[in-house]
Amino acid sequence: MAAEVVEGIDLTGRRAIVTGGASGIGIETARALAGAGAEVTLAVRNAPAGERTAEDITATTGSKQVLVARLDLADQASVAAFAAAWDGPLDMLINNAGIMASPLMRTPQGWEIQFATNHLGHFALATRLHGALAAAGGARVVSVSSAAHLRSPVVFEDIHFLERPYEPWAAYGQSKTANVLFAVEGSTRWAGDGITVNAVMPGGIRTNLQRYVTEADLDRLRRGGPAATSWKTPEQGAATSVLVATAPLLDGIGGRYFEDCNEAGLNEPGTRRGVAAYAMDAANAALLWQVTVDTLAS
Repeated sequence: MAAEVVEGIDLTGRRAIVTGGASGIGIETARALAGAGAEVTLAVRNAPAGERTAEDITATTGSKQVLVARLDLADQASVAAFAAAWDGPLDMLINNAGIMASPLMRTPQGWEIQFATNHLGHFALATRLHGALAAAGGARVVSVSSAAHLRSPVVFEDIHFLERPYEPWAAYGQSKTANVLFAVEGSTRWAGDGITVNAVMPGGIRTNLQRYVTEADLDRLRRGGPAATSWKTPEQGAATSVLVATAPLLDGIGGRYFEDCNEAGLNEPGTRRGVAAYAMDAANAALLWQVTVDTLAS
């Protein structure tokens, strides 16, 4: 459970942002951090839902330091406005929000919506908040990925499905691989600023994230075989994010992939555990960083 992971850790005076903090594991990640004394900002698309969540977290933890700010990761203007409004240091950035297996949708720039939200939005947010993270000294960024990254590497030749047929799960998998590659390159680039970036796989949790997933898809996940999924509660799913954001043992540790509150090894074919070699590849990570910078500048 997330609260158990942070038990005994005093986060008083520390500041955190949780994207997607008004639903699913985002709520429980924020609750655990607030319960340990951190000031927590819920970065959410739906501000009224964020306010309701903040009230609930305050009621259950007693924390009066649960804040709400609007953020739409698919809208670069929204990301810029959120970052510009942030003042002071930032100790923990939990890039938790996401969209899964959606029908083909594009941003006004023509970017595929899952890649735009899950990777481009979070990349822009983190880089715009780099100064705040550096000012904190020992800041941590948590990039919430998924075992679905095993479905696809980043297909640099056609990231946005302009030439190849669109497949929702391949698009989701690609975006989740990008979340891991961001952790790899981010930790390399930002180590000198005392910032670590790690990726986490929270596990299978039944939340609003699956709003585009059919019951047939879920049934396949429930059945046996390599793709079998054991559902976790949101509190269990948030535990790995909270561990990576707070555990003293991880001071200075970056560029890793964690699942079930442990660092994961490389994936063994036929299983859904571990991290794909292509997601940890330093050359892929450096290339994605540059491609992302170029995309956002275009």
